[in-house]
This record gives sequence, C-alpha cells and structure tokens, in this order.
Amino acid sequence: MRLADHIAQSRLPFHVRSAQSHQVVQLNGVADYADQVLRCPTRYVLSDDLTRLCTALAYSRGARSLACADLLHVPAEWVWVEWCEAPWRAELKRYGFRSVEDSVPISGRRGALIRSSVKGRRGQIKTFWTNGLDVIASSMEAYFDFDTPDGEAPDPPDNEATPVITVFDAALRRADILRRCFRFRFERTWADYYARASLSPMQMDAVARHALGTIAIDIPVLLTFLVLLMTRPGIPRRPLMLERLNRARSKAGKRPLLPHVEVFSPLSPDYLPCADAGSGTGRRAPRLHHVRGHLVRRGSQVSWRVPHLRGSARAGIVRSRTVTWTIDSPQAAGAVARSRVDELALDQND
Repeated sequence: MRLADHIAQSRLPFHVRSAQSHQVVQLNGVADYADQVLRCPTRYVLSDDLTRLCTALAYSRGARSLACADLLHVPAEWVWVEWCEAPWRAELKRYGFRSVEDSVPISGRRGALIRSSVKGRRGQIKTFWTNGLDVIASSMEAYFDFDTPDGEAPDPPDNEATPVITVFDAALRRADILRRCFRFRFERTWADYYARASLSPMQMDAVARHALGTIAIDIPVLLTFLVLLMTRPGIPRRPLMLERLNRARSKAGKRPLLPHVEVFSPLSPDYLPCADAGSGTGRRAPRLHHVRGHLVRRGSQVSWRVPHLRGSARAGIVRSRTVTWTIDSPQAAGAVARSRVDELALDQND
C-alpha cells in the first residue's frame, strides 16, 4: 500500500504522556492530515530510477553551485509526492551521507504534502515516513517563498512570530536556496509541548536537530523533482487507474486506494561504466573509478553530466555524458518544457 493511502486511512490521534505533569497530551500527527491527503488533487509516486536521479541531482558535488529559485513553482495548490526509501538511501550513501547498517532491510516509504499559493511560488511542506508498520509525521514543517530577496527571510504563511531554523551550506553563499527561501519550525502543538517540557538548551538543541533531520534532507530532492516536472515535454508519467481494484476492495469491505500518477526517470535507469577513449600517447589507461555527476545552469538550460565509471575499455565509449533540459519561465503558460538528451549513446566494442 502507498504511503498516501496509509495516511488517508489513518484515524487514530497522536497522544503522548508528559514527563513533567504525567498528563496525556494530543499532538499533531498523521491522522490530522488524512483529509488533506484524501482531497489532494495531484499525487505523484516516484519510480526508483527517478528517486535515484533526483537525489543525485540534489546532492552531487557539482549540483551545489546551482540556484534555480526563479525556475521553480509548485504545479498545484495541493501536491503529494512519495518515493521508496531504499533507492533514496542508497543514493545518499553514494554522496557521503551516513546510512543504516547494510544488514538492516529498508522497505519503507517517504512522502511530502505541499500546500502552495495559486502561483506556486510560496507555501508549506510537511513530510511523512514509515517505520515498520507505523506511519510518522514530522514534528517540524517547512515554509518557503521562492521570491525572497537576497538578504531577507521568507515571511511565515500565518504571520506568527515563532522561532525558526535556517539551514545553509556556507560554501554556497548566495546560491543557497535553502538559506534564502526556506525556514523550518516546529508545528504549533509540538512547539507548545516542548516549551512546557523545561528542557535545557543542550537538550532542546538535540531535539531540534533530530526533528530537522526528518524533513530538511527531503527538501533538495523535492526541489529537483519540481525542476524536472517543468522540463519540455516533461518526465515520463503514467496515471494509475484503480477502478477495478477498488471495486474488488469494496466488495471485500476494504477502503478504496487513492489514484495517483507514477513518474519515471527521463534517463536510462543505470549509470553504465564507460571506456576511456585513450589519448594515443601510449599512456596506461586509468584504473576503474567513479566520476560524480555535475550540474550546471546557463540561463534557462540545466545540464547534468551523468555519474559514470571510467577506466574500463571493455564497456564501450560514451560519446557524450551531458543531458540538457530547457526550462520555460514559470510565468509562461503551463510552465512546461522540452527535454533534450545530447548523444547519450554507447558504442559497444567486442
């Protein structure tokens, strides 16, 4: 079952017992978003290939110099996006993020509910994930404004002067979209709960860092997905029609599953090893090694140099490993784009 279905069918409120007063307190949880996910008109489910691509685009070393805030917009006022955790974690591991032990099977799912303005330039994000059989909602939420001027902060959507957290990469400086356009904060009931908990500054810092880690790491992946949605003619997609399955579920007394759109990677699913073309100078070919992807923006074009292996003469020769997407202005009608793949061809050698 998809994560969206688990949330839409959730009815149990989230209760905790206060360590100070021993009273039972109801906090914001999964069930509070059941109706929103149920009524959400736009739901995307990422394929494993697209999950890996979005994560690679978001976290490769070459991608860190890219600022695409002016190209971004959310395609609807309510959007749901979800993906499998295993390919997401596997790609994060390639880019240096700590991962769970290899012996621990990863079979969960992650998702985000995005609420935006009519123009899709500002809004809020709430993230969810599965932990075994349990579905968990992050105690933090993010709000954003892609039109935030440099040197200023985005305004909170509810105009509440609540404590916020800024996430940034010092190496990016002005090109850091998270620093300029995003702020993170505890959801109101969670903020009140921790305010009454009488935690020390060190304890509160540890709690905030843990909560931030459940949402901030997803934001670059979501932004990359939004960029790919705007490419011409868009990423491959397949609406999943569940009428027949839902009729069978209805006869069995089960709740219907939510319709959604499956989206796929516009690139080949695997990063194939490529051969070294050779310089003709008699130098020995380099040993097999991995080359990270590189992402560069020039005007309305975003180019991605696919991650690849080098040094194996038996794998063939890649003529070009550059993929270029042309992106229209968000103000253009439909804000759709055209995708162009530059000679992503492989000559096979016997």
